[in-house]
Amino acid sequence: MGEAERGEAAPRVWVSYWCAAGHETRPSFAEEPGMVVPETWDCPRCGLPAGQDQENPPAAPKNEPYKTHLAYVKERRSDAEGAELLEEALAALRARRGG
Repeated sequence: MGEAERGEAAPRVWVSYWCAAGHETRPSFAEEPGMVVPETWDCPRCGLPAGQDQENPPAAPKNEPYKTHLAYVKERRSDAEGAELLEEALAALRARRGG
């Protein structure tokens, strides 16, 4: 299929993006009125966000580590409060068992 069957190709604009690892990506965009070029682009080599400023590429996103239920509880309660709650629960259990 040639250009005659498809029509003429739209004029293109190539934009350079750089990630924190130093990779350059050059996607092309159709040049048309009101065209907005994205500020960032995902690097196809490493997946990091890439920006148009080679000297100051966007920082890699911070991934929060997985937290267990106990970690969330420890954020809300001190060790003393935890010991107090444990004693209350044990006392209630002993009372139910009659011991």
